Amino acid sequence: MITILTKENSIANQYLVELRDINIQQDRMRFRRNLERLGEIIGYEISKTLTYQPTTVETPLGEATHQVLIEQPILATILRAGLPFHQGLLHIFDRSDCAFIAAYRHTKKSGEMEIHKKYSNTPNLDDKVVIIADPMLATGRSLVLCCKDLLAEYNIKELHIAVVIASEEGLQHVRAFLPEAHIWIGAVDNEMTSKAYIVPGLGDAGDLAYGNKEN
Repeated sequence: MITILTKENSIANQYLVELRDINIQQDRMRFRRNLERLGEIIGYEISKTLTYQPTTVETPLGEATHQVLIEQPILATILRAGLPFHQGLLHIFDRSDCAFIAAYRHTKKSGEMEIHKKYSNTPNLDDKVVIIADPMLATGRSLVLCCKDLLAEYNIKELHIAVVIASEEGLQHVRAFLPEAHIWIGAVDNEMTSKAYIVPGLGDAGDLAYGNKEN
């Protein structure tokens, strides 16, 4: 299942415009907040697909019955660009346990791209719903690597992938290698540069959120 927010008109379009805008991007706090907002919107949309059960709550004047989540999903993110996006999801699923993965891509002098995974810290994911957040889905190789490692180690009940902007190529790569995943995307762009930057995209989300990295 693939859900693309911009296929319908909603406030998500406004947040995406601000994330892409080269002038508004100069305000790092606003950039991070817009990533959070999109995480909140995608979190809300994912919540509609989860499993609920009735519960009765006592009010000052009586009792009311509502449907509540049977269990909170596990929220995973790929550092560092994914942190504000992850925080938005955590605003929605505010009792969730969290998992953190450090992975990055390195381009060798030959032009060949390598994916390195350096760190992973997760709770037990067996029989859990897992939402993994990564704002930019370019080639999709690092995301697939991280998800494949988690699926090999744990018996994950349901996998959701949350993305702000994806390239068409990256989306197809994820669909091919993770057919079981539910994918939630803000927008899909058609092009990608030779250095695997999405076009028009928004630039480097990690640098825009936290400052330029040295290497």
